[in-house]
Amino acid sequence: MKRDEKCPLLIKVHEAAGHYQYITPEDGGWQYLNFAARQLPRGDTWVGNTGNHEYAIVLLSGNYRVNTDKGSWQTGNGRRDVFSGMAHTLYLPRHTTFRLTAESDVLDIAYGWCETDRDFDPVFKRPEEVQIEIRGGDNATRQINDLLGPGFPCHRLVAVEVYTPSGNWSSFPAHKHDERLVDAAGTLLEARLEETYFYKIAKPQGYAMQRVYTSDGSLDEVAIARNNDVVLVPRGYHPVVAGHGYDVYYLNFLAGSDQSLANTPDPDHAWIFGTWTGTDERIPMVTAAMNGK
Repeated sequence: MKRDEKCPLLIKVHEAAGHYQYITPEDGGWQYLNFAARQLPRGDTWVGNTGNHEYAIVLLSGNYRVNTDKGSWQTGNGRRDVFSGMAHTLYLPRHTTFRLTAESDVLDIAYGWCETDRDFDPVFKRPEEVQIEIRGGDNATRQINDLLGPGFPCHRLVAVEVYTPSGNWSSFPAHKHDERLVDAAGTLLEARLEETYFYKIAKPQGYAMQRVYTSDGSLDEVAIARNNDVVLVPRGYHPVVAGHGYDVYYLNFLAGSDQSLANTPDPDHAWIFGTWTGTDERIPMVTAAMNGK
């Protein structure tokens, strides 16, 4: 893992053990969440066992086939890159032996995993099964693709991918999810979640800017995230803005107290909700109909 000297929450691309990103709970300074990204040339395999962890594997580009002791699956309409279609997502429960083989010249995958003591069935979620949400408005419009959203049959993992057009704000108004809060009726108001932001930029010279801050000022960092970088969000609010001219994708993995996205907006900026007059016509940026083309 290679931390940026100017921002310790920014993890730069770092080739190690076949991965270009590999982040453990020790690296994040938290309890549950692991994240990795890797590329495989055609015919190469990734063989493993989930052990005491649940895994979610997200196809970034290319195609693969996977054989496990709980079933076999294959992608045939993988996207050319993250800006050319929707993800295939494979959820593997604990104690699953798997063998994943690249079936494209270059296979690019990302995956998150966390420890669990519960058993679930594997799930292979295809692009046409992914729900799209258009969130925000005006120049804070973005597209959220539900990969392992709240209610997915797993223990802790949550995964969504977010598309932010050039110049737009995202994860805004800023929110946090660093303490578990329930109301008098027992309704979950905020979950305590660890989170990674994994970035892809539509042009190689592009970038996004992300701020991670707390209301008391004990944490206040600004990260300049480029292609394949990761920003760690251990606590605090964490808005993003896409550099002008550069469409931005980020893949969020989260894990923590609940399989939820319950959060609390920054009260200083909550007034912005409801002020938007429309949505950005560039959204949605990707659909399942684009896959395989």
